[in-house]
Amino acid sequence: MKIPKERRTYCPSCKKHRLHEVFESKRRKASELKWGQRQFRRVTSGYRGYPRPLPSGNKPVKKLDLRYKCKECGKSHIKRSSFRTGKVEFTM
Repeated sequence: MKIPKERRTYCPSCKKHRLHEVFESKRRKASELKWGQRQFRRVTSGYRGYPRPLPSGNKPVKKLDLRYKCKECGKSHIKRSSFRTGKVEFTM
């Protein structure tokens, strides 16, 4: 998938359309303090074992997070949620 390196789009902090730099951000590790993770740790602790079937294999493509960094104010934001794509190429 070809994505332009720069794009003129809306900046929520400037509240105007400005030139933005587009880059890929790495997805960070999920928080251990979230309710779902706390529930999972509680269920898997002790002698009961794993509560559900183990996932088999990996997905063929990874999820991509695009971030837009404003050239005027320097703040970055996410335009839309992550999506799956095989290969990413940032073009001029």
